[in-house]
Amino acid sequence: MEFRLLGTVSVDTRTGPLPLGPAKRRSLLAALLLSANTPVPVARLTDSLWGEESPPRARGVIQGHVSRLRALLTGAEAQAYGVELITLGDAYVLRVPETLLDYQRFEELLMLARQQRSAADTVRMLDDALSLWQGPALGGTFTEGPLQAAAHTLEESRLATVEELARAYGELGEHHRAASVLRAEAVAHPMRESLAAALILALYRAGRQSEALDWFHRTRRLLADELGIDPGHELADAYALILRGGPRPGAAPAGGPDTAAAGASRTGTGPAEGAGTTAAPVPPRVPAAHGPSAAPHPVDLLPRAPRGFHGRNAELATLTRAAAGEAPVCLVTGPAGVGKTSLALQWAHHNPAAFPDGRLFADLRGFSETGEPALIDVLREFLLALGVAPRRVPESVSAAAAFFRSLTDRRRLLVVLDNARDSATVRALLPGGTDCVTLVTSRNRLEGLIASDAARPVPLGTLEPQDGTALLAGVLGEERILAEPVAARRLAELCGGLPLALRVTAARLAGRPQWTLAGLADELADERGRLTFLDVDDTGVSAALRLTVQQLPPDAVRQLARLGHHPGGHFDPYTCAALAGTDPAAAAAALERLGSAHLVTETAPGRWVLHDLVRLYARGLDPASGAEALADVLDHYIATALAAADTAEPGGEPCFVLPEGYRPAAVRDFADRAAAMHWLATERDDLARAAVAARSAGLHDRAWRIILLQWPQVVWRVRDNWAPLLELALDSARARQDLYAESRVLNLLGWVLAEEGRTAEAVTLLERSPGLARQAGDRLGEATALINLAVVQAGQGELDRALEGCGRAVALAREEKDRHTEMLALQHLARLQLDAQRPGDALESARTALALGPEHEEAARRSLLLAVSGEARLALGEEDEGILLLDRAAEEAELAGYDEGAVRALEALLRVSARADYRTRHAQALGRLTDGG
Repeated sequence: MEFRLLGTVSVDTRTGPLPLGPAKRRSLLAALLLSANTPVPVARLTDSLWGEESPPRARGVIQGHVSRLRALLTGAEAQAYGVELITLGDAYVLRVPETLLDYQRFEELLMLARQQRSAADTVRMLDDALSLWQGPALGGTFTEGPLQAAAHTLEESRLATVEELARAYGELGEHHRAASVLRAEAVAHPMRESLAAALILALYRAGRQSEALDWFHRTRRLLADELGIDPGHELADAYALILRGGPRPGAAPAGGPDTAAAGASRTGTGPAEGAGTTAAPVPPRVPAAHGPSAAPHPVDLLPRAPRGFHGRNAELATLTRAAAGEAPVCLVTGPAGVGKTSLALQWAHHNPAAFPDGRLFADLRGFSETGEPALIDVLREFLLALGVAPRRVPESVSAAAAFFRSLTDRRRLLVVLDNARDSATVRALLPGGTDCVTLVTSRNRLEGLIASDAARPVPLGTLEPQDGTALLAGVLGEERILAEPVAARRLAELCGGLPLALRVTAARLAGRPQWTLAGLADELADERGRLTFLDVDDTGVSAALRLTVQQLPPDAVRQLARLGHHPGGHFDPYTCAALAGTDPAAAAAALERLGSAHLVTETAPGRWVLHDLVRLYARGLDPASGAEALADVLDHYIATALAAADTAEPGGEPCFVLPEGYRPAAVRDFADRAAAMHWLATERDDLARAAVAARSAGLHDRAWRIILLQWPQVVWRVRDNWAPLLELALDSARARQDLYAESRVLNLLGWVLAEEGRTAEAVTLLERSPGLARQAGDRLGEATALINLAVVQAGQGELDRALEGCGRAVALAREEKDRHTEMLALQHLARLQLDAQRPGDALESARTALALGPEHEEAARRSLLLAVSGEARLALGEEDEGILLLDRAAEEAELAGYDEGAVRALEALLRVSARADYRTRHAQALGRLTDGG
């Protein structure tokens, strides 16, 4: 058994690594291992897992992770190795021999290396020490606060070791090897001057003087551009040594540049740590002034302004003129890749004060393979952004559109509708205020919109050669363009004036300063796709993309190729890691590389998209990998949705067993229920697309699971048109003839149909579910099915059958020793008993359920049980006790933000009490429920 912190946090055993699960559990293990054999208080663990903003139930979450870690270690027979996770009061101790800790072995090898008299022995020891590193320290953890500090300390120790290894190679006269060791780290840590100085000296002593000087000037420019400082004494001394032709062979004389570098690296206090202290102070940011009618926090959904925007002065002026007048609709049209979105965003960001009530943005994806978003989803996003409570958003498009128009009637808003396919789509999203401006982009002319809404067209053509060369100059610098003006103009013409093609070409040239513009122009001239750059088709852009991708490192090319097979519209580093079989850190680095080459676009922090044309090109890079990439991303979605569901509703039974061949990659962690629910809501479209792609590929066992895992969001917004997606899940379950899956899907689908008022259909489905679960041996699934069926039966007046079914569900849950399901069954049984005029039985069922609930059980369920208990006490004539319990139920619901439960408990209180504070609290809870306030 071995515990690894020098890389992704893991526990290796004879049978393979332990499945540690989400990042929070890895973070907990890391915090315990960093203080191995020492009690770690819960408060310090909380800081390590959440930083300063820990959730209210942090202790319960930690207890759950400790319990699961203990079970994993026990299953791996950890005690045989002297490993034990124990509780000591308000702290936990992980007892583990130091020989099982990779970072302890690393420190031991360092100490031994420094005691060697032979440089060859030192090299061997340091090589062994560095071989323990499998990646960045504490990988896969929540690297904030204490863990971030620990990871930084470990990384500093590693870098110092690399510098020691290079010095040892230098003592052996192996300067080429010293340079090789240092170069990789100097590239990864360009601001660490001790690394750069050591590399410069190693290159010089290896006879590579020009490379050494080039590296010095590169570092000098970087320090000036990024920090506004000059090189420190180590770099300056190394440079001076080269200029005066200092000795090349052997070590530097005492007191020379090598001595300074060595001292800095040994102590870990070289210029990399202190360099930032000499930078000029940054002045405080002054907030922009808004007009008197501006809202305190105007909504802003705009993506960031385009970088390197050039030209288009005439079009920008035309847009400004078109935006004047009453309720103007400005229509930017042009071919694919011509820069319609960039123009729209440039103009939208230019004068924010003109729209004091905010700026809305929606990508309508009218020309995307991923399909257009549902109009109701776009309207919902707009309404929520404008402060409408989720429960107030209408369900139909026409009602939501009317609500949006009325809400914007007296506001000054900008609404940007990007990539619209037809006029009808735009009309449903037009605001109602005469002071609102709508900016639409489309590849089509949308003449219907011009006729019906007096849209003012702003046609966008390709860039003129002078603007194209200006765009190139913005990336490459004026000097390079002025050195080859004819070649620069020719490049702009060969790219067809399309900004996408120009940016890709400029990115290639920027990374290759030794290339000439004329040479690249000749290369582009040979591409058969050049003449198609002005077409909607992607052939011409593909030629430019191919030239760019050829210069990317293999990991970035692989990432781009796998992204082409992504079934969704957006992706983050976790999704990319799953697609490419890497880790999130490597995926994020690849995304940054792709972003710098303008192959992907970051629409929000950590959220990226592929341009439609780039997606087609990427898919062709490795068409054979499509099936593998799809399977990997589906398992990633399953793992992430499982983590979200576990965080949103902790303590519950998993909604299914994992599929065969399940291979999850790194999974994001969710700090609390709000974060988990936000992810489920944000990724709803992409999860649906993933399920459809899984079904199309015959991966039915993944399709129904991805859909079913959205159950916390389904329950939260039950009337949000979930039935079609659940019906797709049902088809996939039946395609596999999987009774277990069919029963599980029927449970949720039947409940949704019942909530939608389709009671007859719900009963038909729910009556089949218990039997299917029984045949599949799924006793907990049978219990859940009986509960859902009982709720519907009670609504139809069949109270006796409902009580019988709920009673059977309680018995099944007890036999399976599942407290969460038993508590759920007792909660519904208590409510049914109360409806059946059996308050004594209802009180007993509620008491039993409350006794089952652990500390971290959701507050909503406790509130409902306390409310049932209070109502039962009132029915028994025990008014004081009943009022006390109902007051407590309302208070717990209010504290948890469960306004629906608070309203229900306070309504029961107001039926027996006229206290003013109950009436006030009821009005406040009802207001929050209806208005989101």
